[in-house]
Amino acid sequence: MRNSSFFFFFGIILVIYGLINFYIFKRGLQGIPKESPIRIYYIVLFLFLSLAYLGGRILERYIPSFVSDILVSIGSYWLAAMIYFLLFILLFDLLRLINHFVPFFPSFIKNNFEVFKKYLTISVMLIVTVTIVVGHLNAIHPKIETVNIKINKKVDGASGLTLAVVSDIHLGTIIGRERFSKIVDEINKLNPDLILFAGDLVDESIGPVINDNIGKCVERLKSTYGIYAITGNHEYIGGVKAATGYFSKHNVNWLRDSVVNIDDKVLLVGREDRTITRFTGKVRKPLAEIIANVDSKLPIILMDHQPIGLDEAVENKIDLQLSGHTHHGQIWPFNYIAEKIYEVSWGYLKKGSTHFYVSSGVGTWGPPVRTGNRPEIVNIKLFFTKASDE
Repeated sequence: MRNSSFFFFFGIILVIYGLINFYIFKRGLQGIPKESPIRIYYIVLFLFLSLAYLGGRILERYIPSFVSDILVSIGSYWLAAMIYFLLFILLFDLLRLINHFVPFFPSFIKNNFEVFKKYLTISVMLIVTVTIVVGHLNAIHPKIETVNIKINKKVDGASGLTLAVVSDIHLGTIIGRERFSKIVDEINKLNPDLILFAGDLVDESIGPVINDNIGKCVERLKSTYGIYAITGNHEYIGGVKAATGYFSKHNVNWLRDSVVNIDDKVLLVGREDRTITRFTGKVRKPLAEIIANVDSKLPIILMDHQPIGLDEAVENKIDLQLSGHTHHGQIWPFNYIAEKIYEVSWGYLKKGSTHFYVSSGVGTWGPPVRTGNRPEIVNIKLFFTKASDE
């Protein structure tokens, strides 16, 4: 039953992807003069770009090689380009529709429409190309986002902790050892007490991660109390047992509906991702059950990959919840959609006595491009204090 649902969902995605590409293809072809020899090159190139990502992912799963890596990389950039080509075409088609009923196009367009189409096509291609390049440069240069949070609890022997929170790295074919090594360097510069991976540490298959020996990079991470991680939806997409097993061998402690006491300073809670039901048929434990026997006098930090149902954390008196997943839309204008879907799609929120921080993530999914926001490594400085001490 679960497999049927997955294939049905995947089939819908493929149909939508195909229709979008066909729409872009037809409109692009109309921008090339019929007698131009460029048309045949356009057709061949478009077919290659539109099929590269799918073909690369299939090869990656069954016959991983440099060929699959190249195809996935090229196809990933096309995913971003496809979005912007679609937006431009929809805009122009809307303007043409309005002009049909209320003519407003100036004479130089109406009298030279074929020439205008040619230059419009070239202009759009240049704008999209520049956007993708700038978005990629943005994606590979994460910022350090420092957040100060006061928790109204007294902790013996500690005035606070420094947390390095990283979500949505998506290690794999696109984000490999070289890129991750730079992320590790930035984390170590923070001298954190705890390093927290808030889901989607891997992208899909664990194969490229193993082949790139990324575990050795993880072992370079330095913190006072270790590295802890939770599952995200992508751990389940690629195979949760293989992903967690590999990183467990390289100093990552997984919290899967469980709690750990960090040196009697904080209680760290990690929840399974919500997609556990879709991929395994199991149901994650209610938060109340997970923390039923903990000492609530200590600050309680919860990691839950998807920032959905925030009231559950408030009701269970969680002091700080850390999430990711949203990428804050990653590519403009999807950041506006993310803001409508989630109570908080990026940044800080306080509800009741519970603090929330949702990271935009340090990596990317699909296109290695960010145009809607900056990637980030979150440096959370916790201060433990009673209200009377503030």
